[in-house]
Amino acid sequence: MDTLKKIRAIIAFYMFVLVAAGITAFPVQWELETLFAFCGIDSSSLVEMEGEALQPVISWLYGVKVGLTETNDKYPYLAYGYDWLAFAHIVIALLFVGPLRDPVKNKWIIYWAMCACVAIFPLAFICGPIRQIPFVWTLIDCSFGFFGIMPLILCARLIKQYEVELGIKE
Repeated sequence: MDTLKKIRAIIAFYMFVLVAAGITAFPVQWELETLFAFCGIDSSSLVEMEGEALQPVISWLYGVKVGLTETNDKYPYLAYGYDWLAFAHIVIALLFVGPLRDPVKNKWIIYWAMCACVAIFPLAFICGPIRQIPFVWTLIDCSFGFFGIMPLILCARLIKQYEVELGIKE
């Protein structure tokens, strides 16, 4: 596979993952309800899990499910924030059409996205404790930045290689 095709494959994959992650924000209450129903976990089974390694995170997620259900029943307009979160993911994915079409001209978008991945860390470590997010979940949030930057680094390197192949000098 030539360099341009590799670049485009990485960018297309990245766009797909961004859209997929965004779409999951729309039905978040249903997703949590389905997860707990599938696992057979309810408030009584949480008590039986006392002492298990994942119990604190599962209890927290169960609390999130309860909170979402109660909030959506009483104040459904607050879920609109999740709709905007999903929308933002989709719009950010559209931003990558530029480097998909012309990676050299639009490489700044790749660097911008790398900065966004790094910015996840201070946001998670500052806002996580303020919002009473368990530390384990903060690390899960940070994994999006960590794993998100990997294909971008590869893409940036391939764009530099492609520039050399085209004879472009900076």
